[in-house]
Amino acid sequence: MSAHKTEKITFTVEKREVMGKKLKGLRDQGLAPANIFGKDFPSTAVTVNAHDFLKLFRKVGETQVLYLELGKDEIPVMVAHVQRHPVVGNPLHIDFKKVDLKKKIEAEVPVVLVGEAEAVSQKIGEIHQVLDTLTVEALPNDLPQSIEIDVTHLKEIDESITVADIKAEAGYTFTQEPDTLIVKVAEHKEESTEPEVPAESEGETASEGEASAEGDTPADDSEPTASEE
Repeated sequence: MSAHKTEKITFTVEKREVMGKKLKGLRDQGLAPANIFGKDFPSTAVTVNAHDFLKLFRKVGETQVLYLELGKDEIPVMVAHVQRHPVVGNPLHIDFKKVDLKKKIEAEVPVVLVGEAEAVSQKIGEIHQVLDTLTVEALPNDLPQSIEIDVTHLKEIDESITVADIKAEAGYTFTQEPDTLIVKVAEHKEESTEPEVPAESEGETASEGEASAEGDTPADDSEPTASEE
């Protein structure tokens, strides 16, 4: 088991004066409005490059600290919320929460499974991942980027890995109960089989043949589709 810690990441933002209906003009320029807020920190309106932010967000998510460069200031924050366009996915608004680097916080850290379980390679069973994230408590800069869990040693049905099986590295702790299940070996799901079609009786076959010979076909009472109209 191991954790990947992130390097220091900085991101430039600009102070924003535009508000309300004029925000559409910003978005048309490839910018996204954002706000920085936090305890004992005045809410500050800023703009970010939308494309660069999405690229960054794929890396840090909502669990990593980044440093916003606003003029001469460097503000440690985490992404609190991203409002996206429902169709194209562009960021419409972003909330950054300022963090105190000297106070511990809780965050959901992604779980990454590593290796192929012996139960899978031997076709005994399949891996069922119960949790995609683990809740970690740490100082902001000690939050791991991800938690890697090696599953190669899992051999039999019902073998599992719980929080108790993971050794947290220095700087953070898990907040879930030790017996919380993360991953287990499950039986293969039964493959669906095609239902057997009952054999037709000779009488049915004959009657169908007679109808076909007479040219009788069911009337098409369905209404025309939109394309046909």
